[in-house]
Amino acid sequence: MSNYTELSFTSDDGLRLYARDYAAGAPAGAPAGMPIPARLPVICIHGLTRNSSDFDEFAPIVAGLGRRVLALDVRGRGHSERDPNPDNYNPAVYAGDVARLMADLGIGRAVFVGTSMGGLITMTLAAQHLDLVAAAVLNDIGPVLSEKGLARIAGYAGKAAALGSWDAAADVVRDINLCAFPDNSDEDWRKWARRAFEQDGEGRLAPRYDPNIAIALQTGKLRPTSLAARMAFRRLAKQRPVLLVRGELSDLLEARQADWMRRAAPDMQYVEVPNVGHAPMLTEPAALDAIASFLATVP
Repeated sequence: MSNYTELSFTSDDGLRLYARDYAAGAPAGAPAGMPIPARLPVICIHGLTRNSSDFDEFAPIVAGLGRRVLALDVRGRGHSERDPNPDNYNPAVYAGDVARLMADLGIGRAVFVGTSMGGLITMTLAAQHLDLVAAAVLNDIGPVLSEKGLARIAGYAGKAAALGSWDAAADVVRDINLCAFPDNSDEDWRKWARRAFEQDGEGRLAPRYDPNIAIALQTGKLRPTSLAARMAFRRLAKQRPVLLVRGELSDLLEARQADWMRRAAPDMQYVEVPNVGHAPMLTEPAALDAIASFLATVP
């Protein structure tokens, strides 16, 4: 039995989009029957080729801290519709979809947890509608990125062929991500494959995303940095609490890019997850402890 409710909403341009809604649980140690105090919800946004199932272990933990958690499938991923216009696969449009979801649910402010692309969407949303963002956790992402990591992601995003078995899917996921998760077990890779692939009526497996989401990356439109990105980050970090989570082995947000962010935003909190690359799953003890402490400071 799932521990979330499935939501469907419509984007401003008519796409049917999907989100998971995890109800806030009673904080640990609270007497039975005591009302759960109202706290700002948490909105989780996944990375480029991923979907809401990335948070199927993290989201219940945060909900257990007494916060409602929403994890959405960005357009073109998971259960959300694919966009017939690939130009709409960009952070500005994605941010508009998040704002639409919040408006539909009557959410005026939220804490954001953005993994990779999800962090770019969070920064973009803050640039467009700062009032909607109460605080942000940026997971292995920032306004200055490594060309090495971008090239690696461009090497596989949107290029996977149909596969014939779940074992083959697990092998593909392992080949792509072993550099970032050297301690993963065979079971971890099988679980990842179930999140990342879906089976059609003929038993073939394909990634759970529209290959066109990768066009901007493969054509060089997504650059390692830009003035707009740096300004958006500075504005967010200056006016809202921010926690940066970085994987120690990350090739997308290397130590020098994280150092730039820490210099640009001295008040930003920071944690490094040992022996993990891009991007931490956020269930690692170092990440969980840092996020729980961060959330304790936010209404």
